[in-house]
Amino acid sequence: MKKQFIIMMAGVLMLVGSGQVMAVTQYTITDLGILSGTGSWANSINASGQVVGYANTAAGEFAYRAFLYSGSTMTDLGTLGGMWSGADGINNSGQVVGHAYTTGNVAEHAFLYSGSTMTDLGTFGGTWSGAIGINANGQVVGYSYTTGNAAEHAFLYSGSTMTDLGTLGGRDSAAHGINDSGQIVGWAATHDSYHAFLYSGSTMIDLGAFVYNGDSYAWGINASGQIVGWSNSNYGYRAFLYSGSKMIDLGTLGGTNSFANGINDSGQVVGEADIAAGGPHAFLCSGSTMIDLNTLIDPASDWTLESATAINDSGQIVGYGYRGGQDHAFLLDPVPEPATICLLTLGGIFIYRRRKTV
Repeated sequence: MKKQFIIMMAGVLMLVGSGQVMAVTQYTITDLGILSGTGSWANSINASGQVVGYANTAAGEFAYRAFLYSGSTMTDLGTLGGMWSGADGINNSGQVVGHAYTTGNVAEHAFLYSGSTMTDLGTFGGTWSGAIGINANGQVVGYSYTTGNAAEHAFLYSGSTMTDLGTLGGRDSAAHGINDSGQIVGWAATHDSYHAFLYSGSTMIDLGAFVYNGDSYAWGINASGQIVGWSNSNYGYRAFLYSGSKMIDLGTLGGTNSFANGINDSGQVVGEADIAAGGPHAFLCSGSTMIDLNTLIDPASDWTLESATAINDSGQIVGYGYRGGQDHAFLLDPVPEPATICLLTLGGIFIYRRRKTV
C-alpha cells in the first residue's frame, strides 16, 4: 500500500511539473447585493469574512447607508440621525467604524458601531469627522476638522479619548489604517506637499514620495509594519509597498495609474490599476507580480472588477465592480488549485485505505 501511494504521489507531481494540472478559475465571486437602491461598494473585511461598506437606498442616489454583510445578509446599520452613512473598517470582533450624518444633515461625524449601537465619536471642534480604521484592541483612526473647520487632522480614538496626531508641518492630515501594535498610517501635509506617514509611539515619520515635491498617501498597514498606498511618480500615480524603509513601485496593469488599498499579513496587496485600454481594474499583487483579478474569475461571468479594497489573511478579497449596468460590492473566495485538491484527495484515500487494513 505504501509503495502504491508513493507511485500515485509521483504521478501527481509529474502532472504538476508538466503543466497538465492547471488552475483556470482561482476565485469564486459573490455579489453582496444591495439595500433598497441600485448600487453597493465594499470597503473592508475581517477574519470571519464579515464585510462592510455602503449602499444607496430607494430614497435617492445620494441616500447612502453603511452596511454589514455577514453570512448571506446585508444589514443597514442606520445613521446618527441624518440621511447618510458609510462604513469603512471592521475588526475581528465585528466592531465597525465609519462616518454618518447627524440630525438635520448639517454635520458628518465619525462613528463606532458595536453590538447594535452606533456611537458618535465627536470631532476636534469642527463640523466633520470620519473613522476609517479599527484594530483588534478597538482603537480607531480617522480624521476630524478642528474648531471653525480651520484644518483637518488625523486622530486616534482610544478608550473615550480622541487624540490629535498632528501633521508633518502643514495644515492637514488624515489617518487611514492601524495594526494591532498601534502603528498608524495615513497622509499629512508638509510645507509644500502631502506625504504618507507612519505614526509609531508618539512620532509621525515622513515616508517620502517617488519624486521630489511629490505627493504620497498611505492606506493600509499589516502586522509586520509593511505599508501600502500610492505616490505620484514620473509616470503618473503608482501603487507602492513600503517595506524595510524602502518605497517600492508596484507598477500598473498596462495603463498610467495604480493605487494600493489594502495588505494582509502575508504581504498580499490589493487595489486598482489602469489597463492599457483605459479604465481601472482590480488587482492582486503577490510577490513582485501585479495580476488583474478579472483574469482570475470565471471568464463567463458578467463582472468587471474595478477596485479591490481589502484582503484578509485567508486571502478573501472585497471591493466593487460593474455588473448589469450597476456598481455592486463583491467578495472573492480563493479556490484551491487542482494539484492541491489531487494531493488532498489522494491523502484522504491513503488514510482511508490504511484504516481499513488495520
